[in-house]
Amino acid sequence: MPEGLTARSGGAGAAFPPVQSFLALDFGLKRVGVAVGNTLLGRASALKTIAVQGPARFEAIGELLREWQPQALVVGVPYHPDGAPHENTRRAQRFGRQLHARFGLPVHEVDERYSTTEALSHLAADADAAAAAIILDQFLRTLPHVAVA
Repeated sequence: MPEGLTARSGGAGAAFPPVQSFLALDFGLKRVGVAVGNTLLGRASALKTIAVQGPARFEAIGELLREWQPQALVVGVPYHPDGAPHENTRRAQRFGRQLHARFGLPVHEVDERYSTTEALSHLAADADAAAAAIILDQFLRTLPHVAVA
């Protein structure tokens, strides 16, 4: 180790968990909000909203996957306030299965109740992307060894 530098958290040779990056998607019938984040920073950043449907939607997601190269995807799944599933719950879960089949990445589902409402309350310029960031922040908080900002 160079002079004047010291190892943190356990001294020389301490093992740090590998940094994992994620792409989060806030599914909607007309738009999909997208956010990125990783375990090093422990927080997400709103990226953009994809406003195309059908095969073009998956092509746009594929471009983002090539650019950001995440290790896994996080999909927000909506529920009624009492936790009961509804039609959009099943649609979001199907979307997650399609992502896994198409891109071969692990897909984590996160309860996204009120994420869009929270994004709107913060006056987000892009509410869908901001909702995706909220979903990803929620997911990152569940992981061990993540320093939450």
